[in-house]
Amino acid sequence: MNLSQRVTDLFIDSINTKKESLDPLTPKITIASELIVQCFLNGGKVLTCGNGGSAGDAQHFSSEMLNRFEMERPSLPAIALTTDTSTITSIANDYHYNEIFAKQIRALGQADDILLAISTSGNSANVISAVDAAHERDMRIFSLTGRDGGSISTLLTDNDVEICVPSNSTARIQEVHLLVIHCLCDLIDHQLMGG
Repeated sequence: MNLSQRVTDLFIDSINTKKESLDPLTPKITIASELIVQCFLNGGKVLTCGNGGSAGDAQHFSSEMLNRFEMERPSLPAIALTTDTSTITSIANDYHYNEIFAKQIRALGQADDILLAISTSGNSANVISAVDAAHERDMRIFSLTGRDGGSISTLLTDNDVEICVPSNSTARIQEVHLLVIHCLCDLIDHQLMGG
């Protein structure tokens, strides 16, 4: 096995997945950024969730909002539902792991808020429960998925935004998810703060 060639192949595969994602995802990313800005201007917040690498992405988005992305600006309200281990483990222990995000949403979510639900397959049971809980609270959903969008895709309404990466590779989907998150951060900053 030629390791250098394998690295080259992985880079090329990642680049190609990003190219294939550009046209279908650009309008959805734009709409999502505008709706997040409106959410913030209306006094709302963004709640984020996901598992594994998607949990890391959820936290990444929240940290960029709470601190800053590439320009100085006031902190923006975003909460990663993946970070409170006492809450997560107590819910998982007392109820079910599928409820770890939904119970937090029922406590923290408001009608002007947005849920950023991240699942590469679109089939994570606890993220599906989170989508249901957010809809119960009249929240808008932005899903970051891959493949065919999975079960999450079937739960979304006309008020929600589905950003589904056209790939079957978890690694490639996650790479595009990170780029989408950075695009959202950039567009939010430019809409709120100008060029």
